[in-house]
Amino acid sequence: MNVLLLGSGGREHAIAWRLAQSPLLSKLWIAPGNAGTDTLGENVPHVVPTDTEEVRALAERVRADLVVVASDDPLAAGVVDAVNAAGIAAFGPTKAASEIEWAKSFANDLMARAGINTAANRTFDDPDTAAAYARSLGGPCVVKADGLAAGKGVTVCDTTEEAVAAIDAALRGHAFGASGHRVVIVERMYGREVSAHAFTDGVTVQHMPFSCDHKAIFDGNRGPNTGGMGVYSPPAWLSPEHAEAIRRDVTERAISAMAEIGRPFSGVLYPGVMVTATGPRVFEYNARFGDPETQVLLPKLRTDLLAIFDACAHGRLADVPVEWDDAASVGVVVASEGYPGPVQSGHLIDGLEDVDADVQVFFAGAKRGESDRIVTAGGRVLCVVAQGPTMEDARAKAYENVRRIRFPGAQYRTDIGATASEPLVFTQG
Repeated sequence: MNVLLLGSGGREHAIAWRLAQSPLLSKLWIAPGNAGTDTLGENVPHVVPTDTEEVRALAERVRADLVVVASDDPLAAGVVDAVNAAGIAAFGPTKAASEIEWAKSFANDLMARAGINTAANRTFDDPDTAAAYARSLGGPCVVKADGLAAGKGVTVCDTTEEAVAAIDAALRGHAFGASGHRVVIVERMYGREVSAHAFTDGVTVQHMPFSCDHKAIFDGNRGPNTGGMGVYSPPAWLSPEHAEAIRRDVTERAISAMAEIGRPFSGVLYPGVMVTATGPRVFEYNARFGDPETQVLLPKLRTDLLAIFDACAHGRLADVPVEWDDAASVGVVVASEGYPGPVQSGHLIDGLEDVDADVQVFFAGAKRGESDRIVTAGGRVLCVVAQGPTMEDARAKAYENVRRIRFPGAQYRTDIGATASEPLVFTQG
């Protein structure tokens, strides 16, 4: 099969790495790709993944049998629709189905209709009305940009003053552009977060192992949110009862609800869930693989990823048994100095040749510079992923290899996975 993969991040590097191992693969193109994907297939750096006509033309030119749309912006732009209209199969939901991610107000309405447990919420486009509502709450809440904001559109507020400032930044200061033309003010939930991924063809659902992201930039979950600073899987603290409730009442119920409203969802559905004292509650739905969750999950996959993608695209996922190993997996993101704010790029990355053979390094903000050396080219530069028989073994191996990689200003959290085995304890505030 000829496959065209869209994207340039660590998630896409991990997907390309697994696709390249498939005996079904004839050739892989990645548009635009990065410094890691160019060793696995052919990068097409001039193509913009959100340009539907450009992607369609490329897919036709390379005679793609399957187009894999793995990130949120191309899904919201309708790339899957454009490719399908040209008679080419695609892995990923249509624009209408992916609205479950790119419009939080739509997702909230869907959950209300389907009886999916989530936080109380209201949507506003007027800053004064939004601020008045935040003040009426008299305490902690969460302010979210309604649209896509690269994982940075959520402000967890401890005080009314913080909430009003977040509202002003979005609605008056246009901090998130068109994505923040509306804000959703959400009840603050307390518990522990877990990421729940699943493959689906719109009918059959194949669940992936649970994982836990670390969004804040600093140890101890301090500082501003990022796109994700590291992940571990599996979370020992998640009970079998809560796990089954998430699969049944969060993931499968949403997929059924989407079909019922005439928007069948095919691809990867990834709910972000807070496990609270009253049970699992959804705080967001994502219409694609998470990043960096993908980098930690795919090394655990035993089944041919391309076979899964192809089955999802053609409505026959029930024919593919999806299997995973039981190893603990830890991924540590190494970011540029200043992230999640402005960063300087172009720093030479040393030590990559010293990484253990059984440890994966997935590139995100990295490119090839002079003499084919890899240099930094963004905020989150790379993710180091290691596996082991226990979480402690996987953490030790991951951090041992992280310390071998060097570039000026490199920063990373030192506590990824440190709480994986801590019992679930509920606190309020």
